[in-house]
Amino acid sequence: MNSTLRFSVFAIFLLWTSGLAAAAQFAKIAVPFDILQATTYPQAGNAAGWLLTLISALGAVLGMVAGTLVGQIGSLRILVASLALGAACSVWQATLPSLPVMMLSRLVEGLSHLGIVVAAPTLIAELSPDRIRGAALSLWSTFFGVSFALTAWFGLPLVQSAGIEALFLVHSAIMALLAIGLFLILKRVVPQAGIRPSLSLRRIMREHAQSYGSPYISAASLGWIFYTLTFVSLLTLLPPLLPFETRAAITGAMPLASITVSLLCVPLLLTRIAATRLVSLGFLLAVLVLVLLPLGVPVGAVAIALFAMLGLVQGATFASVPQLNASLETRALANGTLAQMGNIGNLFGTPILLTVLIQGGAPLAFTCIAVIYALGAAVHAYLGLIRRRQGRTQGP
Repeated sequence: MNSTLRFSVFAIFLLWTSGLAAAAQFAKIAVPFDILQATTYPQAGNAAGWLLTLISALGAVLGMVAGTLVGQIGSLRILVASLALGAACSVWQATLPSLPVMMLSRLVEGLSHLGIVVAAPTLIAELSPDRIRGAALSLWSTFFGVSFALTAWFGLPLVQSAGIEALFLVHSAIMALLAIGLFLILKRVVPQAGIRPSLSLRRIMREHAQSYGSPYISAASLGWIFYTLTFVSLLTLLPPLLPFETRAAITGAMPLASITVSLLCVPLLLTRIAATRLVSLGFLLAVLVLVLLPLGVPVGAVAIALFAMLGLVQGATFASVPQLNASLETRALANGTLAQMGNIGNLFGTPILLTVLIQGGAPLAFTCIAVIYALGAAVHAYLGLIRRRQGRTQGP
């Protein structure tokens, strides 16, 4: 391995670590949620649930704005600023303020999360040589599941021994170190865009129309929303249906199956099949797995197989951004739309599917999930048809 490739691999892992820190902005609340609710906000009731979802609110509205700013200001500047803001928010949260103030901190923290998840994959695509770009973005796609696992393994014991404020402080220190390290390591190798303060409501609306009207810029995000509508919902819906004696093991194996497929299978498949087609294949295979439920296949086996198929969607979605978009500006916009649709899916997916579950039972809920995946495959097929009609050849 030559020195240039070694540096690229090191930078990719460091950027992936920033993704772990971004996902931990969810995990640090979600994993010890019962402890936080019982010890810090015992009178909050259902309102405490907003601590989980408020971080997605700004991303659902401002995802495209973040993509525009990354293109204008530069991905490294946005990433470092977002990590620094995240570090400050975690210190603020470590004071365990009143619930309204804590919710405000989560709203502000959403800006940090959004900046990281738009800027970091843009940088990964920029710094990755062609031969490892698919593997690098498949690695990036695992950041959410890996971060939740690490928080459960190491963060939860820390909370139990030293309190939840200790977890917030450790998270703050990690984000601050990443901000400093990434700036020092990448400032000389990442060309920075000049700051052009030309953001306006008219421009934002125009870029929304341009990006979502483009079958190249919007492709990853318009498929991704069908994934995010169900991912967290499945983690909520499936465990109660599993046998008690195997529930913990299968629940832990579900995201691990997705991560394994993303890391081991997606990079190999991307050498033979375009990323968007692999996303469609993952959705269709997920539908076929769900068909096994009414045939009597055990729920545990179906759950693990389903998450394995979703690993194809997960890894190939991020790889599709540089395949379809050649310039840094369009990649940043594509990652902005991806963040926006992902946050919208996270916001609405679980409430919608839990309502379906309560009103119609598990069979109707799984039918709705299968329809969602079929729609995801159909959207990618439609966008692929438009691209072929336009006769453009960006990407395989």
